[in-house]
Amino acid sequence: MSRKKRERRDKPERQESIPDRARNELFSAIRQCGVIGAAEDDQVEWMDDTIRFLAERYPELSPTELDQLKVTGLRFCQPVIPHGTQNSSNDLEDANAA
Repeated sequence: MSRKKRERRDKPERQESIPDRARNELFSAIRQCGVIGAAEDDQVEWMDDTIRFLAERYPELSPTELDQLKVTGLRFCQPVIPHGTQNSSNDLEDANAA
């Protein structure tokens, strides 16, 4: 018995919007440039430069969209779980207090 081949219904490709394309490019640049491990001041400086570049590359983006990209990009640079001595418990009692 042979299987019937189902007709493949390809969904029409949805064109990526300009803000989505800029966001994806920003995320890619963040991963490639190693800005995630940088100091916060360096991240902000790098992000300002990158947002200016994206504004030139995508002149269709509004100032609000550029601000949103910056905020999203800076958030993307932050670790999900904070690391370092400030956020760690020094002894088992502190860790189990919660």
